[in-house]
Amino acid sequence: MRRFPLLLVVPLLVAACGGTTQPPSAEETAVDTSPSSSPSSPPPSSAPTDVVRAVEDLSATLGVATDEVEVVSTEEVTWRDGSRGCAQPGMSYTQALVDGLRITLRAGGQTYEYHSGGSQPPSLCEEPTE
Repeated sequence: MRRFPLLLVVPLLVAACGGTTQPPSAEETAVDTSPSSSPSSPPPSSAPTDVVRAVEDLSATLGVATDEVEVVSTEEVTWRDGSRGCAQPGMSYTQALVDGLRITLRAGGQTYEYHSGGSQPPSLCEEPTE
């Protein structure tokens, strides 16, 4: 069997592997920053809707006008499971990350926390677990 000298084989391998080492173009290194289309991600337009729903729910729960409910903060979060940070004893939850919101409201001098995520509307979380 005939052997090729190593000096002849190496250049052939480099050429076969695309021996050029140019940096990738901007198009090749671009990162997709568009919102995820996965079912657990709320569409970007859901945040204002979720805040409005939370304010309306708290207003109805407390029996006060919506303008008496103050939005203290909204925070985008990724909940570690389907409980959306408000796990209840004895309940089972989907074990998947869920993108959502933590909405903090104030009315009558008290603070209330609403959690939303996935396809679920915001709900009052009286004892947050995260």
